[in-house]
Formats: sequence, C-alpha cells, structure tokens
Amino acid sequence: MNVLPLRPFMLGVKMKKNKILPETSLRESVDPDEMASFLRMADDWWDPEGPFKPLHVMNGARLELIIENLCEFFHRDPKGNLPLKGLQILDIGCGGGLLCEPLTQLGAIMTGVDALERNIKTAEIHSKKMGLNINYLHGTIEELVLSSDMKYDVVLNMEVIEHVNNQAEFIKNCGAMLSEGGILFCSTINRTFKAFTFAILGAEYILRWLPKGTHQYNKFVTPDEIQRWLKDAGLLPRPCIGMTLNPLKNIWSFSEDLRINYITIATK
Repeated sequence: MNVLPLRPFMLGVKMKKNKILPETSLRESVDPDEMASFLRMADDWWDPEGPFKPLHVMNGARLELIIENLCEFFHRDPKGNLPLKGLQILDIGCGGGLLCEPLTQLGAIMTGVDALERNIKTAEIHSKKMGLNINYLHGTIEELVLSSDMKYDVVLNMEVIEHVNNQAEFIKNCGAMLSEGGILFCSTINRTFKAFTFAILGAEYILRWLPKGTHQYNKFVTPDEIQRWLKDAGLLPRPCIGMTLNPLKNIWSFSEDLRINYITIATK
C-alpha cells in the first residue's frame, strides 16, 4: 500500500497544552546514558539528513506495516480518507513525533510519551507548525501506568526497547496501557553477530549513519525474549516479521530474516 506523505491539514486547530506526567521515582526503564545521547540529538528529529536519517528512511516501511495491520485488525478501508479515524493510539518513546504526525493525518487520536523533555518540546513545536492536534506527554511508561486509567486501542513501541533498562517490565507496562481487544507493535534489533556488524560497526563506525554509542549490543533483544515477555504480559504475540535494508537503494522491505531488525505484533 502507498503511505501518505506528511501534509499540513486541520490548520487553525487549537492545540492542547503539553502535559507533564506527575514526577515519581518510577523511572526504572530510563537509562541515563541513553538519555544523554538522545539529548544531544533532540533538536534534529525532523532533519532527514541529520542523526535520525535512518529512522526517516525506515519510517515509510514502518507506517505501511502499521497502517495495513490496523486496517485489517479493525476492519477499516485502507483506501478511505481517514482509515484510522477515532482509534486511540499511544506511541511510547515518541521522540520528535515521526509516527504520531502521519497517523494523526489518517484520523488517529494520538498520544505520544517520551522520557526526554526536549523530544516532547521538539514534537510539539513541529506538530503546531503542521497544524496537528497531538497530545504529547513528558514522562515514562511507568509514570503513565501509575497516573492514568486510560487504555488505548493501539500501543506502539518502535525502536525503543533496545534503549531501556528492565526490558521485561517495560513490555509489561506497555501491555498494561492496551485495552482489551487492542493491538501492540514492537520493533527492535536482534542480538546477533550480524546485527552487531551492521547496526553498530557498520551504521555507527563505518558509514556513520548514527552517532557512536547509539546502540549497546547487550540491550539488543532476541525474538524469543520479546515473545516470552509479551506472553508474560498477557498478550498473544504473532510470528515476528523481519526488516531488511537495501543499502544501495536505501529502501527497507519485509522478509523472514530476523537476524537484524524485526517487528512483533501482539493482541490482547
């Protein structure tokens, strides 16, 4: 399916004021070193040639898979004007809003949460510029679980889990925010030699697509681990889907190869 490009719409919509979750000691998933690394890049989220270029390149494929599966799961017409209209979607670790904005443009009611305040401010500024009404929250998933009774039709956890501590608990909290009959998407990097070679040595040290230290090999997650954690969280995971990059064409595609990037979908 074709993924719609970002486009300004809903001009003149009054934006909700950015909210901050109540501060607690529940920041177990936050890795201070990871936060420091992303803080240095926070102002560059929307620069397609900046440090987040790999995510910009990946975003089209991610959106295609998310939209296609949501339309199938919720019986929506993917060719409709607003195929995701009314769906409550939570994007955990939303960064600058690369997923929140296009999903909002397809009718979803988006909430983005991020542990880094500067990411939230960057996301809020850009969404205002685009005329989009997105609810951005500064805080952690643990704080959100504690402070909100809200449940979401969809929970997104995309390229986040490999940057957090207490990964099993992190998945449990993601599942806690999902409503009954909801669907969760989780994408990450496998803990394999090939992943180390391409995602760390290649991307960070040779091609320099990412700043050095962006990834830590010991935080990469195997498909077996993610499937087990999802089951422990009371979710029903589907088979993982591999993602493969063609470096010559700079295009991502889906495959059965799980050795580097992969996506897992689970339902509740």
